[in-house]
Amino acid sequence: MAVIEATGLGKSYGGKAAVIDLAFRVEPGSVTGFLGPNGSGKSTTMRLMLGLDNGDGRTTFDGVPFRSMKDPMRHVGALLEAKAFHPTRKARNHLRLLAAANGIPDTRVDEVLAMVGLHSVTSAKPKGFSLGMGQRLGIAAALLGDPHALILDEPANGLDPQGITWLRNLLKQLAGEGRSVFVSSHLLSEMALLADQIVIIGRGQLIASGAMSDFITSNARTAVIVRSPDMALLGPALAARGADAQHSDEGAYDVTGIEQSVVGDLAHEVGARLHELSTRRATLEEAFLDATGMSEEFIGGVQQRAPMGQGSPGDYGQQGEHR
Repeated sequence: MAVIEATGLGKSYGGKAAVIDLAFRVEPGSVTGFLGPNGSGKSTTMRLMLGLDNGDGRTTFDGVPFRSMKDPMRHVGALLEAKAFHPTRKARNHLRLLAAANGIPDTRVDEVLAMVGLHSVTSAKPKGFSLGMGQRLGIAAALLGDPHALILDEPANGLDPQGITWLRNLLKQLAGEGRSVFVSSHLLSEMALLADQIVIIGRGQLIASGAMSDFITSNARTAVIVRSPDMALLGPALAARGADAQHSDEGAYDVTGIEQSVVGDLAHEVGARLHELSTRRATLEEAFLDATGMSEEFIGGVQQRAPMGQGSPGDYGQQGEHR
């Protein structure tokens, strides 16, 4: 199965940097979510990965660039645009054309049409398809060669709630079979359910990558909630362990820098009574907004410059914006 490795990806438009020295890995057996504000360079990055745009850097799939592959759809499946098909060519014939170019039998065409729920409209012309049906046809095309790796840009766009659940289960199943799945989405609540790993960019630069759970847990809004009448005993013990305890409006303390189980052990050691001990975990949305600075990106309709993590910010949201 394919390890996806991107190194030094870069692209500028009219002298403005859209992607800057971007590097990350997508491991087999995982769904890796690709996140970033609008204009952060996600779609440009995906096009660079597939060699569809000229730019800096290199992306390999088990060491081989996409452009060097024979029958590439057998190795990498991609969906970069909704309704990327001829509007008057029947759905089945659209896939047959792609299959023939990659040495894929027609039997696989029927398999993927059934897999994405379009078996009843195989003879229909896609010009009459809804956005959701067009996305399903695009996903069918990406799956046509039974590839080891998938690169999908906003595949949930246009899908209804049932369709989003179907897509989530499908991508998890494909990753469970050992494939590398790299998928972007602006639906953060859905991405929290779908992805095991994340890559987050802002203004074309890498902000974070790694396990989804680690990213959320490391956010400052994740804290151990402590309510105790003996904080005079427990507070110094927490400070000695490098923890930070802040009094909250509810009369409890938000403790960061320490695990809940360690707080319980410390309370026992110093003889402090506990009336509450729990962990409040940040949501992916909270962690994402804090990491990207989007919580302060627009104030009163006026764009603000906010910190974007590592590196210096480039132009964002201005003329020539790129997704």
